[in-house]
Amino acid sequence: MPFDTKLSDEVNLLLRFNLKNEQDGIKIHHDANPSIIAAAKRLHDKGLISQHDGGYLTDLGRKAAEHAQDLVTILR
Repeated sequence: MPFDTKLSDEVNLLLRFNLKNEQDGIKIHHDANPSIIAAAKRLHDKGLISQHDGGYLTDLGRKAAEHAQDLVTILR
């Protein structure tokens, strides 16, 4: 299954989290690109981030972000 734009936006958002410090969250501002706002909401709905506008990774979100970052490392 190839990545569609929505899935790509979600993965790109997961890649923004700093996995070296669990206290580093992210905030998606109301004037951000609408596709990023929507991706954050979908990640929240899936239980991967703590807030609809960013927040922190959940345990499942951390695993997903680790896998996403590993994939990028492998492909580079």
